[in-house]
Amino acid sequence: MEGEKRLSAEFFSRDVLEVAPELIGKYLVIRRGSVPERYMITETEAYRGTEDKACHASQGETPRNRVMYGRGGRIYVYLIYGMYWMLNFVTGEENNPQAVLIRALEGLTGPGKLTRELGIGPFLLW
Repeated sequence: MEGEKRLSAEFFSRDVLEVAPELIGKYLVIRRGSVPERYMITETEAYRGTEDKACHASQGETPRNRVMYGRGGRIYVYLIYGMYWMLNFVTGEENNPQAVLIRALEGLTGPGKLTRELGIGPFLLW
């Protein structure tokens, strides 16, 4: 739509506790075919570095969480319980691992359900 723009790298380079609430009301755009599909983000969850025991980086860097150690703006997708892919956006500065989990989109509740519905999976592991 006219007037809309992609969020900048600077937006995601801030602390996860700032980015997570500001993502609510923004749109996730998925292109499947020629027409983009837009989904409003309605729920997020912040994970903040080594001090956050629920964060994948709480035990240090691993091959699985390495993307979290890069500059904000990258996508972090991982498999949980061997069946659900989780969509996250990395935030913060390099070597300060943080990420925002997208928990719900308008009309799609539950992080595993939304990734299944949108076809988000291991191809986004980059």
